[in-house]
Amino acid sequence: MAATHPLECAPMDLETAMDAAWPALDRHEAGGWVLRAAGGVTQRANSIWPRTISGDPDLQQAQLREARSWYRSRRLPVIFQVFDGQHAAALNGLLDAEGFTWQSETLVMTRGPLTGTSEQAGVEISREPSADWLEAWWEVDGRGGADALATARDILLGCPSIYALVRDGHGLPAAVGRLAIPADGTHGGVYCMATRAEARRRGHGAAVLRALLHAGAEEGLSGYWLLVTAPNHAAQALYATAGFTEAGRYRYRQERPRRALTGC
Repeated sequence: MAATHPLECAPMDLETAMDAAWPALDRHEAGGWVLRAAGGVTQRANSIWPRTISGDPDLQQAQLREARSWYRSRRLPVIFQVFDGQHAAALNGLLDAEGFTWQSETLVMTRGPLTGTSEQAGVEISREPSADWLEAWWEVDGRGGADALATARDILLGCPSIYALVRDGHGLPAAVGRLAIPADGTHGGVYCMATRAEARRRGHGAAVLRALLHAGAEEGLSGYWLLVTAPNHAAQALYATAGFTEAGRYRYRQERPRRALTGC
């Protein structure tokens, strides 16, 4: 019997929205699991989304065998994105027994609609990421070279989005952010919030966030979500000031590499 996710009681299915907002370029259904891959670019796009979790140990073992084979063929590690909660107890028990690690605890924060809209002076808004936007984001959050950035851009363009960019006093990109608007068009997800190191503590990040929320209000969105790592207390404070509260948490569970036997 499949477990019910606690966030399904929210006005939207957050997991479904998050999957749509950051779509993997390669995906495969394995029972109730969605296997996702994008050449190793970003953990989220290269992880398993256990959309439904079975309590049947034999079925889980069969799903895990299929997942291992699928990721092995792509030379990628097996990683799960698992939300906290009793619904995931059976899956976490399996992954614990298989020696999967716990990584990257992340908060999901949500807020309701923004009332009223206003012009956000000094913030550039676009429907696609410009070269300056991509450069600023990748400098802060990127892992890899030009090929990885090209893959990341394809992931971004997989969901209709609004992009915001603020420049510093010299006209250089200082901070960026993205508002993903999945197909249902009711809620938006704030992603890619990044401020260059030399431009921090000057209010640029707050300006980007305000601009994205106001842009979402103009789209008629009913609410917003965002993701922030548990250790990033400064960002959490910024988002709390903007009206976001914690709605859930997830962590990544990664399989440890299996070492080949050595010696005589």
